[in-house]
Amino acid sequence: MVAVLATPSPSALEQPSEGSLRVCSVSKEFISPDGRKVHALKDVSLAVQPGEFVSLLGPSGCGKSTLLRLVAGLEMPTSGQLLLDGKPIEGPSAERGLVFQDPTLYPWLTVRRNIESALRIAGVLKQRAGQVDEYIRLVGLEGFDRAYPQHLSGGMAHRVALARALINHPKVLLLDEPLGGLDAFNRMRMQDEVLRLWELRRGAMLLVTHDIDEAIYMSDRIIIMSDRPGTVEDILTVEMHRPRQRNNPYFTHLRNVILEMLHFARKESVEYFL
Repeated sequence: MVAVLATPSPSALEQPSEGSLRVCSVSKEFISPDGRKVHALKDVSLAVQPGEFVSLLGPSGCGKSTLLRLVAGLEMPTSGQLLLDGKPIEGPSAERGLVFQDPTLYPWLTVRRNIESALRIAGVLKQRAGQVDEYIRLVGLEGFDRAYPQHLSGGMAHRVALARALINHPKVLLLDEPLGGLDAFNRMRMQDEVLRLWELRRGAMLLVTHDIDEAIYMSDRIIIMSDRPGTVEDILTVEMHRPRQRNNPYFTHLRNVILEMLHFARKESVEYFL
């Protein structure tokens, strides 16, 4: 159980497997409200394989959420290319589900109707309405299908958002700090819930987080990003069996490695196990 430092492999990026996501030399610039040109991302390359759980970790403003929006097809890169199944990403698609920090539920719709809304937008509600009960059970909300968002706890609202994103069977689920608004105990419980859903479906997941422990606890690999313009500084492979123990010495070691990478710890205080 060790952490392995690695850099992106060009050959891995050139030979995608079915259902893989590839980000190839992507840069993103935009104009700020005061008219300045902002370089959000610079020459970012990475690959996420089917069934893999990958986290993006880095300082605020380094372009993590921007990268997620590019993968979702909500924005286009200034240069470079994003591919799913080897095909260019040119706009939003049900193949890429997105969950935000705020559950963004429709307050006038019940739990059932909120989940159904994803099928309605995809134009398949009539054919697949029977699956809604399955996904309500999947996220443990039996008996709450007629409840409105204002009657749900924060954790329950996030479960609805996850069910809504998962019901269209996305090849990649994009998570933009979906647990950031929860208290520490609910956040840890929801981390286990997300991992349970991931292990049931085994689709690819790409998580944006500022929480180092969350990244270690949940991820197969952690992509460390630099300050703006965001670039891939390094990639950590987390070789720990699940379920993981937060007090495991290797967990602590990996946290120290990441702290040093992000410049929050002195290099001489970190011991690397190779």
